[in-house]
This record gives sequence, C-alpha cells and structure tokens, in this order.
Amino acid sequence: MRELPVVVVGAGPAGLSVAANLVERGERVLVLEAGDRAGAAVSEWNHVRLFSRWSELVDPAAERLLTQAGWVRPDGDVYPKGEEWVESYLRPLAEVLGDRVRFGARVVGLARRGRDRIVDSGREAEPLTVHVRTADGEERITARAVIDASGTWGSPNPLGGDGLPAVGEKAAAAQITYRIPDLVADRARYAGKRIAVAGSGHSALTVLVVLAELAEQEPGTEIVWLLRRGAVGNAFGGGEADQLPARGALGLRAKKAAEAGHISTVTGFRTAVVERAEDGRLTLESFDGHRVEGVDEVVVLTGFRPDLSWLSEIRLDLDPVLQAPTKLAPLIDPNVHSCGTVYPHGEAELRHPEPNVYLVGIKSYGRAPTFLSLTGYEQARSVVAAIAGDHEAAGRVELVLPETGVCGGAGVFDEPEARKNEGGCCGSPENGVLTIGFAPSAH
Repeated sequence: MRELPVVVVGAGPAGLSVAANLVERGERVLVLEAGDRAGAAVSEWNHVRLFSRWSELVDPAAERLLTQAGWVRPDGDVYPKGEEWVESYLRPLAEVLGDRVRFGARVVGLARRGRDRIVDSGREAEPLTVHVRTADGEERITARAVIDASGTWGSPNPLGGDGLPAVGEKAAAAQITYRIPDLVADRARYAGKRIAVAGSGHSALTVLVVLAELAEQEPGTEIVWLLRRGAVGNAFGGGEADQLPARGALGLRAKKAAEAGHISTVTGFRTAVVERAEDGRLTLESFDGHRVEGVDEVVVLTGFRPDLSWLSEIRLDLDPVLQAPTKLAPLIDPNVHSCGTVYPHGEAELRHPEPNVYLVGIKSYGRAPTFLSLTGYEQARSVVAAIAGDHEAAGRVELVLPETGVCGGAGVFDEPEARKNEGGCCGSPENGVLTIGFAPSAH
C-alpha cells in the first residue's frame, strides 16, 4: 500500500493544503479536481472580499513549498477578494504541485476494492478505489488513503424552511439565486426591484449591505430580510468584540443599513410556498400562512450541505443532525452554541470507521456554519501527519482560533432562555481595517 498515492478530492484551499503537507512529508499524492482550475469554486465568487487577511489565508506548508519556487506572500494585513486568493495563491500552488493535480476529473464514487460497505472479511487489507469521470470516460484509481476536501459549494440549502425546496421554488428558479450577487455584472437585475433576502449568516449580511447601498443609488429598490429565527437577536454578530475586525465590521454595517430604513425585516418566516403572479412577481408564503408579496428577486443564503452520495459505500461515522464527524459535531453545533469558535481539532475528531478516509475543510463541518481556512489548514496538517505515521504530530494542537464576540446557545430558533446569554463575552479584538465581504466556502 505504501506505493499507492494518497488521493485528495478537490483543488481548493483545503485540498491544496493537504497536498502541500503530503509533499513536504515525501508522500505520493494525486489531487483530483472536477473544475478546470485550482480554486474553481472560489472563482465563482471572485467579486467577494474575504474577512480574513492574507496572514490567515496561507497554509504554512504551502508557503514553504511556494517560497522554494520564489513566491512572495502578499501583504499579510490585506484582505483579498476571491479572485486575488485564486490568482495570487491557489493557482501558483497548483502550478508548483505540477502533475500531482489533475483537472476535469470528477470523483463519482469511492469504495474498498472488491468490497461493498457491508463486507467485513478482508476489508482492511484492501486499498481504496476512486471512481473518476473525465472527458475521456470513466476510470478507477487505486489509493492508499483518500482525503475528501471537495467542499459544499455545489450543494446550497434551499429556500424551503424544512430543508427541502419550497413548493414552487424550482419553478421560480429564474428569479432565485443561491449566491452573493455581483452588483457590477448584474446591477440591472436588482436595481429598482423588490428583493427578498433569506438567511442570517455572513453571506446574508454582506448582501444586505451591498443592496442597501444600491437602494441609496437606485430609487424603488426595496429589501425584505426574511429571518427564520424568531428575533434578530445576535444576527449582526459581535461587532467590536469580534477578533476578526472585518467580520465584526460587516455586522455593524449591516445593522446600520437596517436601521437606516433600507431594509424591512420579517422574523419567524420559514418559507413553504413560492407563487408566481400574472405580472411575474413572486409571493412567498410561510408555514404559518404569512405572505410576502410583490417580490421580483430572491437571494437565498441559508447555508450549504455536504454531498455524501459518492461516499455511499464507505463506512462513515456522522452525526445524525449536522452530518459532521460524530466527535467533531458537539464542538460546532449551532443549536448548542453560537460563539463560532471551535476547539482546535484534528485527525482524532475526523477519523471514521473506514481506515484512511477523511473529510476535511468545510465539508467536515456538515451543515454547520462559519468555517475558517485556518481550521482547514490545521485539519490537513494533523490528518497528513497521521497518514505518514507521525502520531505525535497528529495529536498536537497548533492553532488558536479567533472569537466571534457572540456567545450563548442561541441556536437557529433563538430560544428566549438562550438569548439571555447573548453579548460580547469573548474578548476584544485588536484594531484592524474595516472591510466588507464573506467567502462562502472558506474564509
């Protein structure tokens, strides 16, 4: 098995971090990327500025590898946009990795060679087989280990408040987007329109800010913010108590935009039905019968979920609620806490019953929100150390995460008892540049 490669699925920030760590340890690695470039998912939100600085966006092993090739890291205090993250870091890293990265290779299945998931006999003695679809057809790649860093970008949560598409949601697809709009390229689509924004995370706050700015410039632009939770509560984040200054500033600007009268807020709204009127405008109806009418466009930013379909023959130990590894789930469950700070974790929390199979990066969080690239890089370091047999390094903690400045177990419904604990109890941040933006898959 030592002669077989470690296969990494996805050439995004987490996947390339894994590859860099493997190369540094002298391990064979093959990265399979469905897109045509490194950071293909990031490229789809090129216009969005991250709320992490360059100093928080470069994996240490990757930096060492790049530095050997003459690369110089951008100013650590600058907040890049998605396109800058790709062009100044992810693409150069993939180029240094060379033919270890294959593009246009979509992984469609993973199994133990000659064994489906119910067979025990001889299972651990067999390597893994990765089923790949390319422009030339299908192939199987035999692997010593597989690290899934494919992310969740391709699986956004629907508008429907029960986790399934609302009745009529698919029929109204032309007027619904599940991404942060680019108001340079798509300005005409939203200017002067009545826009419903569903969601309470950082993506939604970013959209509220940019749409409020559009409303100031374009008369007739209206924004309706649909919150599933029963109260606004701590949706604006920790503000000045956030240890990521730009993240705190985002919440403060969104709060200011809401207070300025550009945004009307509807709480406790869990969409059940989407109807199109004769004039082409939409009506959204909640499960309790409340209706929001005359909507031209809907921006749905209700999070993402992992695609586990191609892992169906692999024995995974996943939490039944979050679809995250069972040992990791209690640390990130939004029903339990809303701090956003996760205890540093690694291979031990990410291990599954199937030997040498790991989910890392944002996919490891299942349906939980708020993932930082720093977390993915620490996961990569620890998992690769374990695969290489360095269990002492795998068990070390080499990361301290920044607090959000929001504490308490508010959960997704904002229970009154939980809201008693809201507030900036997580310490104060250092001063920083006020920038707006959110990377939906890694930041």
